[in-house]
Amino acid sequence: MLKSLYMKLVLILLLLIVSLMAVTGAVLNSAVAGYFIDEFVTQMEEAFEMNTDFWQALNEAAAEPDAAGQIFSRLQSYNDILGIGSNRKAYVLDGMTGERLMPELSGDVIDLTPNIITALGGNPGSVQRLGYDYFDCAVPVITAGGGFEYIVYVRDNKQGLASQSEDLFFVILQAVLIGLTISMLLSLLLSRTITAPIKDLTQGAEQLAAGEFAHKLEVHSRDEIGVLTGAFNHMADTLLASTQATEGERNKLSALFLHMTDGVAAFSHEGELQRVNLAALRLLGMREGDLLTYARFAETVPFAEAAELTPPNYLVRDMRAGSHDLKLYFVPYGTASEGGLMVVIHDVTEQNRLEELRREFVSNVSHELRTPLTGIKSYAETLMEPGELTPEEITRFSSVIVDEADRMTRLVHDLLTLSRFDYGKSDWRPVDFDVSELLRRIYDMLRIEAKTRRHKLSLSVERLPDTVHGDRDQIEQVLINIVTNAIRYTPDEGRIDIYAEGGAGWVKISVQDNGIGIPREDLPFIFERFYRVDKARSRSMGGTGLGLAIAKEIVETHEGRLTIESEVGRGTTVTLLLPVNRG
Repeated sequence: MLKSLYMKLVLILLLLIVSLMAVTGAVLNSAVAGYFIDEFVTQMEEAFEMNTDFWQALNEAAAEPDAAGQIFSRLQSYNDILGIGSNRKAYVLDGMTGERLMPELSGDVIDLTPNIITALGGNPGSVQRLGYDYFDCAVPVITAGGGFEYIVYVRDNKQGLASQSEDLFFVILQAVLIGLTISMLLSLLLSRTITAPIKDLTQGAEQLAAGEFAHKLEVHSRDEIGVLTGAFNHMADTLLASTQATEGERNKLSALFLHMTDGVAAFSHEGELQRVNLAALRLLGMREGDLLTYARFAETVPFAEAAELTPPNYLVRDMRAGSHDLKLYFVPYGTASEGGLMVVIHDVTEQNRLEELRREFVSNVSHELRTPLTGIKSYAETLMEPGELTPEEITRFSSVIVDEADRMTRLVHDLLTLSRFDYGKSDWRPVDFDVSELLRRIYDMLRIEAKTRRHKLSLSVERLPDTVHGDRDQIEQVLINIVTNAIRYTPDEGRIDIYAEGGAGWVKISVQDNGIGIPREDLPFIFERFYRVDKARSRSMGGTGLGLAIAKEIVETHEGRLTIESEVGRGTTVTLLLPVNRG
């Protein structure tokens, strides 16, 4: 109970009042004692120094035969001047020994006080001391001859002072009791006035610590506590806004952490897993709920080596996990006491594949250009020596040069076409055209080529819409490429069927042959640039390896779909799906 601020304030106020009363009582008691001393000394000075009649009567009495009795008789005559009474008495002492001479029958014991000793030396003694339980005054009586044989001694037992002090004590005690009662009530009221807002602030702080930021404290006054309460409410609002902002950022970071494509795993300084996202588990070939430990990365970077890293240093290592090529970033975070090691896992499988494709693309382009250039150069050098060639050979070599030049032209044209698609700059000229009419035109165009290979080419059209919106020339290029491939890669006397039908918002065009087919392992790569199933045979047939890649880009530009189904030795089916109405 005494530990509460309320009781401490009450006790402080009560002790203050008691201390004030005690000091006041001591001062008053000292003042009363001083008053009695001043009164005694003044009275003695007036009697022995200022009252000449009294002093003369004492001197005359000292010259008479019974001097001591006479002096005492004169003292009794002047009791009023000396204030003689029940508390104050006068004595006649021997001037040589200080022995009491009068009154003879008094039971009082007169000891040699400092003032009596002073008087025995011939000087009046009237010095008063607070520590003594009496007031006294000793004056030697001078005889006519100038000597002294007697001392007049007045002694006050301080009963008057004691009585006054006692009365004053009771008065002060009453005042203290009344003051304490009033002070108790006032201190309780004052302490409650001070501690009640502080108690509210304490409860508000506890609610604030518990996360209840919406609770507001009532401001009861405009004093310092009222200002503090207002500041506390403002702090609560600020904390609420900061907490909400922090919570929002934390939720954003959590969502980003959980759904980011890069894997992240955080470990403590002791190597214990603190947090991991689903992307990290997926990239490492693990499932949700599986326990990831640093041992998974220990072969790449030992934990002791990674733990020695300090910001902003980090390590980058490569790792293979299943079918994924991973690049690991070992990054320290936090402080020496709080923090740890973060492993950021980046999937570079596609990047490596694209890099490999880029290298293959450059190699293929170089090879495709080198072959015709080599042929052109060889035949041109041969033609530079016409004396050794017959006219027929000159014509044949010139024809080869033209064919190789045409081959390079087609290659450059196809590369430029793909480049335009890559940069979104394809020459898009949409029109409404009749798919049936386009298919019949292609059929008529390629029928003679198929006939030279003794192929049976057929066309079937069912329920097609009147018109389709798209780039007619590009769609024609795709279909010609597909049908031409079917003619080229189907052995003589084969069968090639073109079938088209309309559906709910789609036009489906299929080209089916019974040719050599495509191995299953090659199907995923058939639309890649420069990809050939049989590179030697494809090149001998004049292909660039870019036709299907261009066809796929054109179809996707039309928001369509191009698929290939094939089986080695049984043939291939290429299906083209186009939307009927594309704005």
